[in-house]
Amino acid sequence: QVQLVESGGGLVQAGGSLRLSCAASGRTFRAYAMGWFRQAPGKEREFVAAIGWSGGHTYYADSVKGRFTIFRDNAKNTVYLQMNRLRPEDTAVYYCAATAPGGSSPDYWGRGTQVTVSA
Repeated sequence: QVQLVESGGGLVQAGGSLRLSCAASGRTFRAYAMGWFRQAPGKEREFVAAIGWSGGHTYYADSVKGRFTIFRDNAKNTVYLQMNRLRPEDTAVYYCAATAPGGSSPDYWGRGTQVTVSA
């Protein structure tokens, strides 16, 4: 089992920044690919960013490319999402997810953290 706990959400004005953190416990964190997803009210959950187990490969949704950065610290069992130049349309609950080696979809999810961007 892997337990994931997100933090760092909050209310910010458009153009501002936030850094989300996801602390992992349980099985070996560094073996897992990690990702961030988000779900806005009335919409389906969508992919935001992902990072490979070593941190050498990162992937982003087009909507956040150039504004968001995902990175991880395996020594701290933590993955981060640095969000800059936030927009009102970034408002959502952000979820951290862990994918086991060889997997194609997340095996574990956090409970989410709310991000609200005011115009």
